[in-house]
Amino acid sequence: MEKLKFLLAGNPNVGKSTVFNQLTGMKQHVGNWPGKTVELKSGNFTFDNYEIEMIDLPGNYSLTPYSVEEQVSRDAIIHEENDAVINVIDAENIQRNLYLTLQIMETGANTVLALNMLNYAEEAGFKIDVKKLEKTLGIPIVVVDAREGTGLDELVKTAIKAAKNPTDYSKRLTYGFELDDHINQVKGLFPSLKVGSAPDSWVAVKLLEGDDEVLDLAEESSDKNNLHKLTEIRKHLEGIFDGNIDDAFIDARYGEIESIMKQAVKRPTGEKESITDKIDRIVTHKILGLPIFLLIIFLIFYLTYTVGAPFQDLIDEGWTILSGYILEYLGEGLVSSLIVDGVIGGVGGILTFLPIIFILFFLLSLIEDIGYLARAAFVIDRVMYKLMGLSGKAFIPMILGIGCGVTGIMSTRTLSNESDRISTMMAIPFISCSARAPIYALFTAAFFDNPLTQAIVTFGLYILGMIVAIIVAKVLKSSVFADEATPFIMELPPYRIPTLKSAVLHMWERGFLFIKKAGTIILGTSVLVWILANLPPGVEYGSVDSLVGMLGSIFAPVFAPLGFGFWQAGVALIFGIMAKEIVVSTFGTLFSLEEDDEEGITGVVGDMFTPLSAISFMVFTLLYVPCFAALGAIKEESNSWKWMIIAIVLCCGIAYVTSFIIYQGGLLLGFT
Repeated sequence: MEKLKFLLAGNPNVGKSTVFNQLTGMKQHVGNWPGKTVELKSGNFTFDNYEIEMIDLPGNYSLTPYSVEEQVSRDAIIHEENDAVINVIDAENIQRNLYLTLQIMETGANTVLALNMLNYAEEAGFKIDVKKLEKTLGIPIVVVDAREGTGLDELVKTAIKAAKNPTDYSKRLTYGFELDDHINQVKGLFPSLKVGSAPDSWVAVKLLEGDDEVLDLAEESSDKNNLHKLTEIRKHLEGIFDGNIDDAFIDARYGEIESIMKQAVKRPTGEKESITDKIDRIVTHKILGLPIFLLIIFLIFYLTYTVGAPFQDLIDEGWTILSGYILEYLGEGLVSSLIVDGVIGGVGGILTFLPIIFILFFLLSLIEDIGYLARAAFVIDRVMYKLMGLSGKAFIPMILGIGCGVTGIMSTRTLSNESDRISTMMAIPFISCSARAPIYALFTAAFFDNPLTQAIVTFGLYILGMIVAIIVAKVLKSSVFADEATPFIMELPPYRIPTLKSAVLHMWERGFLFIKKAGTIILGTSVLVWILANLPPGVEYGSVDSLVGMLGSIFAPVFAPLGFGFWQAGVALIFGIMAKEIVVSTFGTLFSLEEDDEEGITGVVGDMFTPLSAISFMVFTLLYVPCFAALGAIKEESNSWKWMIIAIVLCCGIAYVTSFIIYQGGLLLGFT
């Protein structure tokens, strides 16, 4: 079976990921680009007699490497071996999307255009002559509907055909007489300069634009006389184009796009207000927007607990039955204790919360696919810029931090200045990530039977984390950093009806990472806690005289003023630094056989904590030091041990003071 490799490129919100999911299904792999902190998604599928690998490039508006995502996309197209680049564009935003198309063509890539959502464009009043567009651009075009899956077979067939007859489409492009003339001059100066698979015309354009990477290669491989001539040509062009050659090329590309539009596209006439505009007048309203956002987030938590609780109980009951069978079959002993206390008590205790995690991810995927998350970013942008002094672009890393703090911290690379990067980096650990969700689920289940109350408590914790993050970022911006932030501009995509397949794939993609962590880090830690709970030999399992009990006893007095001064809580918090889910798995391992309670770990926690100390404990786990992976990300992204140490001290200090105020203040007010 012949193997082919396709790259999938496009602007954000054009349906690129939907095309990827439709074609690859569950056969996907997620990792990082080598040497980069941008997520790589690749998938495989078979078509006819071909085995096809699809690489989903980051969503970009251009290939000018101003951000790490743009750099990754450009490097992939130029340096990665590929048989074709499939460029997905949104028909309703065709003029803007074609800018990336032209830049892809400039690289000499074997390009196929997927024209998505043509029906929406036609409903909005656009009339696109696909045949004329194909002839004008000179590249094959296939009309697809990514959500419905129509046209995708034809798209793959066209890409395979293109792979068999690769074409360099850069030869069709022109930048006007003046620029074309100087491009040819530069090509003559550097005939042997190669950058990946890019044609010499692309190399010449980048040299004229002053691209750092290409200029460095030219300096290494060319004589000084030619470099001097290049400098003279650039000075000449700067005189013609008022000092900015980049703008000249940008204008030339948009001029080409305008010419294409006139030949193949008729724009809608009139000012008819779309359904998207009508909804946006409400959900992005400067007064109503924030309350609507908070209400939607609260409803997500309410539905999560309402729908997830029965499934959670079933899984919990299943583990209880399984533990009983194992004890009955193996009898009391180290082997049965390892399986029941170490594995089922630890990993099983975490997997009990799978319904909560998966439902939460499913609902978040729905509002993302609908198009609301982009509106949430727009709404929060106002708050962040006014209250924190941060660029609204910092909201993106913070939103990503809700899924995983590591991802959020890594994405701060996209921020334009150091002060925004560091301030956002220091704020993200206070944003409640998905790893903390099992802790909230355990404690709210132990003390609050009503899903509404559970949702209110969880919602309150998320809001508290955001408030603390805002305060930390504001203090840093007003004291350590003083430069002015730049508001960011973001595209609001049209509202779409989400598809079940897309939401399920997104849910699985994020939820699988949770399962993977349960089978690796959490399993290993649970076994380690079990071993420490059985040592020294002859000690009662999980007692204060065991090694794990001795360790917890050292820290118990430290946490006593916060309401949880028993050694088990200290052990859970210490191991929880490895991964926040381990707080729950540690309780599961230590408490698994401590009581014969039908409610399992939930019942034990309910007996050991009071409602007030439970709130204090949840707040502490929300705010205290992030996991090892997040700390490592802070060190790497800041390129300094200093900021990692500051993050540890800041998180622990704020967590301790906040929990102390909550618990001691609650006691003074008569709460227990």
